[in-house]
Amino acid sequence: MKNDILLPHLARIVRIAPMVKDNHLFQIRFEDEELARGFQYLPGQFVELSVMGVGEMPVSISSSPTRGGLLEFCIRRVGRVTNALYRLKQNSLVGLRGPYGNGFPIDKMKGKDLLIVAGGLGMAPLRSLLWYALDNRKDFKNIILMYGSKRPAEVLFRDELTTLIGRDDINCLLTVDSNDTDHWQGECGLVTTLFDRVEIEAETTFAAVCGPPVFYRFVLQKLLERKFSKGRILISLERKMKCGIGKCGHCGIGAAQKYVCIDGPIFTYWDVINLREII
Repeated sequence: MKNDILLPHLARIVRIAPMVKDNHLFQIRFEDEELARGFQYLPGQFVELSVMGVGEMPVSISSSPTRGGLLEFCIRRVGRVTNALYRLKQNSLVGLRGPYGNGFPIDKMKGKDLLIVAGGLGMAPLRSLLWYALDNRKDFKNIILMYGSKRPAEVLFRDELTTLIGRDDINCLLTVDSNDTDHWQGECGLVTTLFDRVEIEAETTFAAVCGPPVFYRFVLQKLLERKFSKGRILISLERKMKCGIGKCGHCGIGAAQKYVCIDGPIFTYWDVINLREII
């Protein structure tokens, strides 16, 4: 079955796993077996997920295209559609259309070092890139993950990420602003403090960044201090997206009328300089 990205396809919720407060991981599989096996996307792309009779919403794909069959979405409960989604049970049907957006420039990134810097819920869209790189480990040189959250209870994919600590194929650094538990295995401090823990060759490294607005100000400053090229700083953004195909104009930005859903959601730092309101 050929995938028409303008047409929602029925998909079934296979599993719902609570993550942190008001954030669940939804594992979803297309009803059509051919589409489930052949659905192709890039890390960083998103889909439009619809709840029948309620509406639809854009959501980043948190799973890696290297792991076919199931799609995973880490979704925060924030509005009408997500509230309706949270009322659904395992085995319920939803609609999916896509994928949309540009995704990460994987071909350009291959053969280079990879630095992934995430803050808070920013780990959700970057998880796809993380596991793509680890599943295609020979295509990348050094891989570094820096991830910061407010508290241990707010660390997304905590059990999964802590298994990466100590592995020899990735340098996984996790930190929290404040530690209120005796079971935290990572650091304590802002995510920017992790830059002092690693050696980074900026000229051979792509940096993938995603986090809350204040996070960008300080992380981008650190990257520029490390002499990163503005074209090698890749930022995942989801600003007011709605239709996914640039028709509604909801996510239009600036006088040049760039659209997050088409020109993004992956932007270089060059784009951010010219479109300050994007963050």
